[in-house]
Formats: sequence, structure tokens, C-alpha cells
Amino acid sequence: MGKLLLKNVRLEEAFEREGEHIIATQTAIYDVLIEDGYVKQLETNIVAEDGMEVIDAQKQLLLPSFREMHIHIDKTYFGGEWQAPRPITKGILTRIEEEQLLLPKQLPTAAYRAEEMVKWLIAQGHTHIRSHCNVDPQIGTKHIEITKQVLEKYKDQITYDIVAFPQHGLLRSNVEGLIREAMTMGATLVGGVDPSIVDRHIEKSLETTMGIAKDYNAGIDIHIHTPNTLGEFEFYKLIDLTKQAKKEGQVTISHAMALADLTQPQLGELVQAMAAVQMDVTSTVPVAINRSTIPIPYLYDNGVKVSLGHDSLTDHWSPYGTGNTIMKLNVMAERFRFMDEYSLSRSWKYASGGIIPLNDAGERIWPKVGDAANMLLVDGVSSAHVVARRCPISTVISQGTIIHQQDVGELKGELR
Repeated sequence: MGKLLLKNVRLEEAFEREGEHIIATQTAIYDVLIEDGYVKQLETNIVAEDGMEVIDAQKQLLLPSFREMHIHIDKTYFGGEWQAPRPITKGILTRIEEEQLLLPKQLPTAAYRAEEMVKWLIAQGHTHIRSHCNVDPQIGTKHIEITKQVLEKYKDQITYDIVAFPQHGLLRSNVEGLIREAMTMGATLVGGVDPSIVDRHIEKSLETTMGIAKDYNAGIDIHIHTPNTLGEFEFYKLIDLTKQAKKEGQVTISHAMALADLTQPQLGELVQAMAAVQMDVTSTVPVAINRSTIPIPYLYDNGVKVSLGHDSLTDHWSPYGTGNTIMKLNVMAERFRFMDEYSLSRSWKYASGGIIPLNDAGERIWPKVGDAANMLLVDGVSSAHVVARRCPISTVISQGTIIHQQDVGELKGELR
């Protein structure tokens, strides 16, 4: 990997206070030496040596890179011709019926489009990608093979998860055998979707999913869009199965829409039960009029970790994905009225696996010597500023190597 020296890097140092209120983030300029993928030295002036790659950051801000925790790179229009989604007439079943015809037709272009998505996500600052990958009767495990092939091509730039995802229903499409085959082919997590709405048998669907996860010593990432108390019931059933299987800390619920519908004390009791088994949630931060946003800050503050994902860039489900996680954080911050320096700065953790430069007390905890060098150079002056003003990323560093650079024009810093 060699040595990479970042000169003139802006690091967050502390919060600036006015009485009891945090009004700004103090920063200072450092040099950062990276060796063999890890931070080796942080000083105000590090002398470059022969053989070092040297980059002048020009006082850009150094921030932790992103983790894309919910995307479908295997079924996309990205990189191809524009096509808007067709109208929905049967809810999720409309899309399932479409896929039975569409996905076999897309197989010749699936690898190319998946790779285009990966390159785009890297350019947007992601050094980890979790892709849900269709396993269904029409395409079998071909998408697993394609997704694995594409992600392996970029293994020196990103880490990844592949979720074996029965989009058409584990029971409804009778694909338990195919999901098991997918796990032998390189899938790292067992997926699932709406046990009540799609499979129409909550207990059997969840028990079968957990059984596969146990047999292959894998975690679970299951889509649950089910609203209100029916979704709540599914969560509790999954919590019970997690305890029985000793899968604490290995289960993710994607979307988790019921959490947006429940009120206290139901919500508090459910969140406490989820936290007890270290269950986490991934959200796309939906803001559509008919899809409330789950209470992300409340969940995190009460022990349920929340991560973010884009779900798609453009496909037959939605035309709106951007892959731009700074924009996603901006939407989330506005949705929850993160208006001040402190609350805006806290938002970064939802996209970085919990890593933020300053802890809640304002002490610098990142980067420090020994940290993995997964980093971004951004034309901003604090993480709060970057989120609020959607400042651009110029450089993406993964495992100590620059994997993407782009011209962001004149560096404007605090004037953005």
C-alpha cells in the first residue's frame, strides 16, 4: 500500500461555545501520514520522504468515508436509457410481477450497469457497499454471480456485503433452496421481505429465514415495510427468533416503516426490545407524503443503531436515487430540524458506521493514530457545514489509497 502524506488538512478540534450553546466548530491544519492503510502520524508539519505520495489538501476538511448500507446494484436502469417506473396497481405485487419479465431481459446488461453504479457510489464517497441481490425463480442465482463478480473487481477499493434477497417472497416463490445455494456462492447475509404482505405467513417466513442464517452462520437483513401494529408484531417475532438463535447484533431491519406509525408507550417498548438484541435499522429517509420517516434520532439515542442507504439510483421501483449521501444527510437533517452546529455535526454518524470527528463532549476522537484510513477530503469547514450546505467531495481514500479524485472547481471553504 505504501505511504500517503496529506498536507494542509483541516481537522475538527473542538466545539466553540457561547454560554451553554455550541455555536461553531474549531478546526486546525495538520499533516496526516498514512502507511499501509492506517493513520501513522498526525503533526502540524511532516516532512515528505522519497517514495511518499504527497497530496496538498489546500485546507480541505478531512471526514470519515461513507457506508452505503442498502442498495440494489443488480437491477437498475443506471448506465442505460431513461425509463420511468410504470404505475402501481397492486402495491408491491405490481413490481414483483414486472420483475418476472424484466429481470431476465436485463441480464445481458446487468453486470455493466452494476459496475457503473459501483463506480458512481465510490465517487460519492462510499468505501463499503451492502447490495441486496435478487434470488427468484426467473433468474435463479444469476444475479448473485454477477454481483459477486462486479464487487470483487473493486475489492481493493471497497469492502462489501451481498444479501441473498428473495424479492418475490421466500415462501411465495418457493426459493429456500436457491437462497441456500446463494449462500454457498458468496452471499454474506440472508435477506427477506414482508412476511405478512408477500409471504402471508409471518411465523413460517421468519423461522425459515432464521433457519438459513443459522445453517450458514450468517446475519440477516430483511425488508419490512409493513405498517402499524402488524409490522410491530413482525418485529417482536423476529426479536424472539434472534434470541433463540443467539443472533444478537446480527439482524438488520431495512425500512422498518412501522416505527413511524407507533406512538408511546408502544414505540418505546419496541425500541427497548430491539436494543436488547442489538438489532439495527437501515433507512432511506423517505419523505413522501404517504411514507412517514422513522424516528431516526430517537432510535439511535435509545440504543438502536440506524444506517442509511439509497435503495436504488434509478430502476423500475423509483427514478429518484442519487447516491449522494451528503444530500441524503441534508434531507435527514432538515426533516428532523437539525438547525444548529451541534445537531448538524451529529448527523454524520448515520452514514459512516458511527464514526464522527468529535464526540458529544467536543473531544476529537477521529482521526487518531491507528485508525483505518477510509476518508474524504471535502471543501467545507466543519461536518455541520458540509451537511447543511451540501459541500462537494474532492478526494476519496480507501484503505490508505486514493480511489477517486474529482475537480470541484474553485475551493470556497466557509463561503459555500
